[in-house]
Amino acid sequence: MAEMLYTQEENMDVTALTLLAVGLSMDAFAVAVCKGLAMQRLDWRKAGIIGLWFGGFQALMPMLGYFLGSRFSAYITAVDHWIAFGLLVIIGGNMVREACSQEEEQADESIAVGTMLVLAVATSIDALAVGITLAFLQVDIFSAASYIGIATFCLSVLGVKVGNLFGCRWRARAELAGGIILILLGTRILLEHLGIF
Repeated sequence: MAEMLYTQEENMDVTALTLLAVGLSMDAFAVAVCKGLAMQRLDWRKAGIIGLWFGGFQALMPMLGYFLGSRFSAYITAVDHWIAFGLLVIIGGNMVREACSQEEEQADESIAVGTMLVLAVATSIDALAVGITLAFLQVDIFSAASYIGIATFCLSVLGVKVGNLFGCRWRARAELAGGIILILLGTRILLEHLGIF
């Protein structure tokens, strides 16, 4: 077990968990920025609701992924670090690709249940895949998922504020940063298991 990634209780260290939470939060942050842009005047109630939707799903999806992954982890422990590396690099690479695309995000301040449900699921699919990765790493999933959810809530509320002040130009930077963070985390996991890092 890699010392840098785990404590004695087999939990991810705070640095790795914070990087993971921030990386996963960047999609939600990017959408929240555009929600804030669409608001004529900042509405903290709406910002809080947006944060709860995104934070709630970012906490729920890793737990679902973890329980799916833990059913199969016993069968693939010999290659679990390669799977963790591959999933994080694919997710991170997709975020980098989206950040570099020229597609413009639609700015819409609606917080209707249907709208927010679609956005919350869409921005948290990556967290489902990361939850599968966490099953191979044997972390305390409830603590990790709570931490990810709280970080996403805070960054989503901040995103609404940033969007209201500065506009959608921060969206691409947020997605790019999130993608790079996830790729680096995947690389770190692989290097630690190979005994290089």
